Amino acid sequence: MADLETVEVVRTESEAQMLCALLESAGITSIHRVTNQGAGAFDGLASGGPHEILVRPEDLAPAREVLASRVPPE
Repeated sequence: MADLETVEVVRTESEAQMLCALLESAGITSIHRVTNQGAGAFDGLASGGPHEILVRPEDLAPAREVLASRVPPE
C-alpha cells in the first residue's frame, strides 16, 4: 500500500479499528495510523489521539460510500 489516501479521521484507535473492519467487510483494504497531531500529543509516542484511515486511491470513492452509509450511534 504505497500511495494511500485518507478517507476519514476518527478520535480513537478503537473507532479506527471498527471502521477498518467495516471497510474490510465491503472488500476494501484499509489501514489506520495515528495522525501527526496525535503522535505529537504524547512527545512522539503513538499512545493516543486521532487516527486516520487510509485506503488505496482507487478505493477512495467506494470507501467514502461505505462509511457514509453506516448508522450513526443514537
